[in-house]
Amino acid sequence: METAHRYRVIAWWSSAKTGLAKSDSAPTAIHFTAPPEFGGMEGRWTPEDLLLCAVASCYTTTFRALADYSNMEYSDLAVEVDGTVRKADSGYDFQEIVIRPTLSISGQEEPSRALRLLQKAKTICLVSRSISVEQKFEPQLNVGESRVEFDHVCP
Repeated sequence: METAHRYRVIAWWSSAKTGLAKSDSAPTAIHFTAPPEFGGMEGRWTPEDLLLCAVASCYTTTFRALADYSNMEYSDLAVEVDGTVRKADSGYDFQEIVIRPTLSISGQEEPSRALRLLQKAKTICLVSRSISVEQKFEPQLNVGESRVEFDHVCP
């Protein structure tokens, strides 16, 4: 397996309030804009949305790979990612990102094992490890029909 992989995205501003981004790995371009509160258009992806999407999609694909490798069966994984942006001395910064995976497993899978894999996915997700913003982790498990919430926040 190769030790280095390259990825490329090209973005260009296409009109007064929108731009387009295209990846070498995807045939469809994404229309983006600034957030509406900063003068952008409604109904388009923003750079802030795309950053949170990168965290959520990386976490999801990392967990899937771990679960496959560990032979852990699950029926569903939904990952909600929230980010808070605040005014800082030098402009605006993300102050925190909260990752909330909700994993559904059957009654045969061990909840503690599932929680360990959820935490490991957060720890090794490439995108999460690449950003310096504080990240909170709030996993939830649905076991059979019941829902198990974990009150502690993992680093």
